[in-house]
Amino acid sequence: MPQSTQYTEDNIRSLDWKEHIRMRPGMYIGKLGDGSSADDGIYILLKEVLDNSIDEFVMGAGKTIEISVKEGQVTVRDYGRGIPLGKVVDVVSRMNTGGKYDTRAFKKSVGLNGVGTKAVNALSTYFKVESVRDDQSKIAVFKRGELVEDSAQEPSSKRKGTSVSFVPDENIFKHYRYRHEYIVRMLKNYVYLNPGLTIVFNGEKYKSENGLKDLLEDNNNADDMLYPIIHLRGNDIEVAITHSKTQYSEEYHSFVNGQHTTQGGTHQSAFREAIVKTVREHFGKNFDASDIRKSIISAISIKVMEPVFESQTKTKLGSTEMGGDLPSVRAYINDFIGTQLDNYLHKNTTTTEQLQRKILQAEKERKELSGIRKLARERAKKASLHNKKLRDCRVHLGDLKKERRLESTLFITEGDSASGSITKSRDVNTQAVFSLRGKPLNSYGMSKKIVYENEEFNLLQAALNIEESMEDLRYNNIVIATDADVDGMHIRLLLITFFLQFFPELIKEGHLYILQTPLFRVRNKKETIYCYSEQERIDAIEKLGQKPEITRFKGLGEISPDEFKYFIGEDIRLDPVMLDRAVGIDELLSFYMGKNTPKRQEFIIDNLKVELDHVEE
Repeated sequence: MPQSTQYTEDNIRSLDWKEHIRMRPGMYIGKLGDGSSADDGIYILLKEVLDNSIDEFVMGAGKTIEISVKEGQVTVRDYGRGIPLGKVVDVVSRMNTGGKYDTRAFKKSVGLNGVGTKAVNALSTYFKVESVRDDQSKIAVFKRGELVEDSAQEPSSKRKGTSVSFVPDENIFKHYRYRHEYIVRMLKNYVYLNPGLTIVFNGEKYKSENGLKDLLEDNNNADDMLYPIIHLRGNDIEVAITHSKTQYSEEYHSFVNGQHTTQGGTHQSAFREAIVKTVREHFGKNFDASDIRKSIISAISIKVMEPVFESQTKTKLGSTEMGGDLPSVRAYINDFIGTQLDNYLHKNTTTTEQLQRKILQAEKERKELSGIRKLARERAKKASLHNKKLRDCRVHLGDLKKERRLESTLFITEGDSASGSITKSRDVNTQAVFSLRGKPLNSYGMSKKIVYENEEFNLLQAALNIEESMEDLRYNNIVIATDADVDGMHIRLLLITFFLQFFPELIKEGHLYILQTPLFRVRNKKETIYCYSEQERIDAIEKLGQKPEITRFKGLGEISPDEFKYFIGEDIRLDPVMLDRAVGIDELLSFYMGKNTPKRQEFIIDNLKVELDHVEE
């Protein structure tokens, strides 16, 4: 008989607000992470504080927001109305307390649940809030959600508004580091969506005059746009649309009430549907939806009364209604696009002709590929059934919390030994493994046909579910896990080339990473230290003293599964693959992956000299 467990009153306990947030942070901010991903928790903390300042601007209070991030401490200062002084402590430490429950004041706000700032407070080792209004100020300071300083109201000559400073708790966000690029991208999205707003980040000013039109221009090379951006504005809706000359798949940037819905939702689905419907009706032809949307680059922003998102991090809209007297989200977007886009196409015949040629070209290419695509899909399905290439994870079975889908990760590995080690040590709930066989092709300059003809590319595309759109991407994080030797570096380069050539939005949207694995293991009888650089090795030897055992890892296959779990678990180190917006993808690929030119040889020699000089130092 199994031993019974006592179940009494002693087993029942109630957590206070900060204990619950610290025990279950994922419920409030999604995944944690170290800052290597744009949706890691430290950026959500910044966003939660910033959203309150944005809402003040939307209400017509304060046109400038100042942000500083220095040595891990974040400060956000707005010039809005300021928190009512008698409620400063409650607003940042008492659940379900906030001004946004009054829908008269915040009809189309981002944060409606009164949780955001409390989560920041509970998850920070230092949290300070100061409110200034009516020539008075009030300051409160917290440590991990505990009030440690509650000052009395004092006269103040400062401008009205609110200032919040916080330091994320390193016990929760291990080895965290804020990346400048991710913060800038977030702030740019805020100014695109709020014309007239100025955000100053570490001294740099960000402002937008043309909204979503600026977003598309800043994120894409002008030479790659097929026609001038179609920019349409209405009540509670704004869209921007163009097509790429070279890109194969669809690209969408979607927003609700100023919130970047990176996983789309009802508004993005309606937008895709409305574009197809309008184009078909304008030309009077039943074009295939994939031909119309192929190579599209677009953005949509809508405002909804009391939006419902599918998770606390608000990355996917679940609402079907606009609210008030307005029709459904789907009907509203269809009506707007159906009228405004059709009018634009009638008035701008050059754009209309270019769009029609693009659709007909896409149709021709699709028909040429139809046979090979059918065979490729059958091969991919068969391979999946026999589990030859992909060891999937449970996150797609639907029995895990939606927040954990942000953790869904696909490791792309080389060779059986490396994939075997990762497969045995991974978290089967959220981590999947795709095993490469040999080196991928250099796909630079090739047509989409190669994706279907090449078994590795075909199966990888099927595993990611990205043949036509990123909307149903199966893994939020795609991690290239290769050896840190010449062959491993070459495989990385070939895979990055593949994604840039055929699916650049995977990189643009921050889904692609390189796995960092240790170069050395330094240990004595009491302690083991894994080192990711020569300097870390030197520091480890000095720390352990005497003569520790030093192992140099030559490849991933050498690392046992018992050890590998440390490198892909809580302390995983990822380097994001990022695009320089100033350089076009064609230009980038041509330089690095095209024919060997004197210019590239000179670049390699110059950088080799720099590297050698660094080693000698």
